[in-house]
Amino acid sequence: MAKLYFHYSTMNAGKSTLLLQASYNYRERGMETLLLTAALDDRAGEGTIASRIGICETARTFTPQTDLFALIAEEAAVAACIFLDEAQFLTEAQVWQLARVADDLGQPVMCYGLRVDFRGQLFPGSAALLALADDLREVRTICHCGKKATMVIRHDDQGRVILEGAQVQIGGNETYISLCRRHWRAAMQHS
Repeated sequence: MAKLYFHYSTMNAGKSTLLLQASYNYRERGMETLLLTAALDDRAGEGTIASRIGICETARTFTPQTDLFALIAEEAAVAACIFLDEAQFLTEAQVWQLARVADDLGQPVMCYGLRVDFRGQLFPGSAALLALADDLREVRTICHCGKKATMVIRHDDQGRVILEGAQVQIGGNETYISLCRRHWRAAMQHS
């Protein structure tokens, strides 16, 4: 039975690395995979899933308007598994479409993404995946204190913590720092 999986974490936990490794494992055994990523995140180039350790693969892109069920159904005959990066940018409707891929097409769907934004709020795609996924897997990274990082702060180019702003701002280490909840609260000036 195919399942919908959600691998979630904060920034810099290695989600894209895990996705690329899992896809490679399928291909090494002669099975094709379909890689998808959000068109919004083009830091490594449009339609590229890239890891901080230097590995990357070309992927099909999706926008909030993309019918993922229809897109995947076109590839259903050749793809043994669907891998989707930047899952936080999915809409709720798209998460339901991915659930249909697992349920109706019988293909496993592996989603990788952030759980919360810099304000500690769930992304809409992540909230829907937490509600609908058959299997939830936390990818762990650590805070500077050595505890598990579950939160992220956004900072400006002078290192000042940004407290407000749009939920989505594409960036990496130059923009975000992963922290444990205690250090996130201190950085956000909460008690």
